[in-house]
Amino acid sequence: MKGKPTILKLGGSAITDKSKPLTPRINVISRLAKEISKANITPLIIIHGGGSYGHPIALKYHVKDGFKGSRQLIGFVKTHEAMVSLNSIIVDTLIKSGVSAFRMPPSSFMFMKGEDVQVFGEELLLHALKIGLTPVLYGDVILNAERGFTIISGDKIASTLAAKLDVERVIMAVDVDGVYTANPKIDASARLIPRLTLNEIDQVCSRSEGRVMDVTGGMTGKLLELRDVVKLGVNVLIVNALKPDNIYKALKGESVVGTRIIKE
Repeated sequence: MKGKPTILKLGGSAITDKSKPLTPRINVISRLAKEISKANITPLIIIHGGGSYGHPIALKYHVKDGFKGSRQLIGFVKTHEAMVSLNSIIVDTLIKSGVSAFRMPPSSFMFMKGEDVQVFGEELLLHALKIGLTPVLYGDVILNAERGFTIISGDKIASTLAAKLDVERVIMAVDVDGVYTANPKIDASARLIPRLTLNEIDQVCSRSEGRVMDVTGGMTGKLLELRDVVKLGVNVLIVNALKPDNIYKALKGESVVGTRIIKE
């Protein structure tokens, strides 16, 4: 493996229609796959969120709350299978675009205790990168030593990989241009924040608390998770995946509208 890995996280809100259960944005996924292939960045790790696949089922069965009763077991396996279905669409599309995409379900080599990843088989991931594969991970249900099971978000996976591996950068592909002073979907006065430092993250999260939330935390949860990544000195870019060529430009290191998060 030559060079440090780049992590590209594809947000569930970008690759699915969250207003309709189990609805992928095929055109977006296809375009993103072509941009990833065209950029030809290696080594590359791709992670994607659940969007309208994992979230509705996880909410119905309270999977994130942990194991409370046998009724949840069906919700646990249904959430996982929904995510496998979405992952299959993404991996198949990447392969058709010429990317050697390799599905790696986090639940098969990660184990949590409380909020932390206790076991992480990074050797598997590093070996896949070494031989030239592009691992594709995703937000998943996961076994948990304290809670029986829970959910591990794509953002949590990204921060875990950044902490365990010597990564070059993290690119977060979302459905807005970056981090705003307020939720741009409901507040016309919201302004894009083009640059954030580690010290400014808490201030932004305090202003946005309760405005952009989902089962795995929304933008607030994303920023709080990324805080640990930035502490390591890894630069983060949040960019709009719904705008053509943004992901290609981000991967190539070209100028693109978004929010850059740096340590200081």
